[in-house]
Amino acid sequence: MPTIQRALLSVFDKTGLVPFAQALAAKGVELLSTGGTARALREAGLKIIELGDFTGFPEMLDGRVKTLHPRVHGGLLYIRGNAEHEAAVAKHNLQPIDLVVVNLYPFEATVAKPGVALAEVIENIDIGGPAMLRSAAKNHEFVTVVTDPADYAEVAAQITATGATTLALRRRLAAKVYARTAGYDAAIAAQLPRFFAAAEGQSAPAKAPPALELSAPLVQTLRYGENPHQAAALYGRFGEYFQQLHGKELSYNNILDLTAAAALLAEFTGDPPTLAILKHTNPCGVGQGATLREAWDKAFATDRQAPFGGIIAVNRALDAACAEAIAEIFSEVIVAPDFEPDALAMLQKKKNLRLMRLRRDPRQAATWEARSVGADSFLWQERDLRPLAAGDLKIVTRRAPSEPELRAMLFGWRVVKHVKSNAIVYATTDRTLGVGAGQMSRVDASRIAVWKAGEAGLSLQGSVVCSDAFFPFADGLVAAATAGATAAIQPGGSMRDAEVIAAADERGMAMTFTGLRHFRH
Repeated sequence: MPTIQRALLSVFDKTGLVPFAQALAAKGVELLSTGGTARALREAGLKIIELGDFTGFPEMLDGRVKTLHPRVHGGLLYIRGNAEHEAAVAKHNLQPIDLVVVNLYPFEATVAKPGVALAEVIENIDIGGPAMLRSAAKNHEFVTVVTDPADYAEVAAQITATGATTLALRRRLAAKVYARTAGYDAAIAAQLPRFFAAAEGQSAPAKAPPALELSAPLVQTLRYGENPHQAAALYGRFGEYFQQLHGKELSYNNILDLTAAAALLAEFTGDPPTLAILKHTNPCGVGQGATLREAWDKAFATDRQAPFGGIIAVNRALDAACAEAIAEIFSEVIVAPDFEPDALAMLQKKKNLRLMRLRRDPRQAATWEARSVGADSFLWQERDLRPLAAGDLKIVTRRAPSEPELRAMLFGWRVVKHVKSNAIVYATTDRTLGVGAGQMSRVDASRIAVWKAGEAGLSLQGSVVCSDAFFPFADGLVAAATAGATAAIQPGGSMRDAEVIAAADERGMAMTFTGLRHFRH
């Protein structure tokens, strides 16, 4: 068990750094550091040896070169007790480094910032940090390496007790290092093409990446997957986007539902108070109003059965009036940008209700998404983030939509985008009236939406029917007109568009084509 005599500390995230360094110093460990890390430790009263003094070579090139030095990597990589290595160490006057504490420049957080420039992205690609981590991890037989502040306590406890760490701990930390550097490189490989494309005036990378590198740290194991007999776990940076304020542990299905809810409500950022209710990732009601309570009343009225055990999402801080209404039914999760104190106190009385604060829009984490299709294979695609404005609509019927119909089209279109295909939504300017999701035929989706509206006692007279893909036949549109819809919005592009348009004209309907499809499988 090699005694730790010298440590090199160089971190961007300084969480827990000072207490950890104090524990090392208390055991007589010599501390090497540089830049902001050295400054933070020195301000805490710790004795620090500047890395430039240790290597005999100054930091240069705006800090790009400071740890890339033989005295650093030689001190990390040499095999203790190996005669040839010991001779080389003596010849070149190298000194061992027994502990490395490094975390990396925040590349992932940088690329997630709205409007970040390519130059800032490039500067947040860490070079020296991954190199030191890999060197230390390779030589874990003799060197302890820490890249996650969550491991400080265990490492400090072992050093305090024995002056060293166990091989089992060093192996676990080494494996963690390679997972981190793999994920870091994967993030760079995935994100740089987007910024390069933007620098060249393109909206997205011209091609898919030549290799899809997927790496994410374990966040937590879950009680089970979609069903109790399936094991499951959560990986990635979930905590950067969602903060749990109350309730028992999230389930696999909760996570699927709440991320779907957050993506839907992101469509209504900046809108009046908006509330959505989802079940099995499908919206079953969306409403807007002067208040969230009013929005809740409209959303809940769409379907009074499905919301039980559902997910509720709002586009602003949840207030007490709305919380009181929500509390009357059983819900699994509420997602909100924040919770007003009275609302939070009220809802925290429900022990089985999970309250989630939305920290950031999860859709903006990347402009692409991957999905496993088994056999170690993945599908890759750009995220469906393209917005639709009134000016994008092509009026294809003799009658143009009225102003309320146009507003209803744009409202319903944002909802139907998040409904599983085949998808039909009946909407007005500020609410859904009926939702038909995931059907094998579009006319069936329309019939279900009509039936759901009827069950809820809602009239579809004067509504707009929204279809995520084109009507392949006129029957779906005819069914909507018979139900009371006076206007329709759909992508267009069917071989029978002319028949569908004629059916709309015969019934005095207004119809617009978007030229944009929103299949969701």
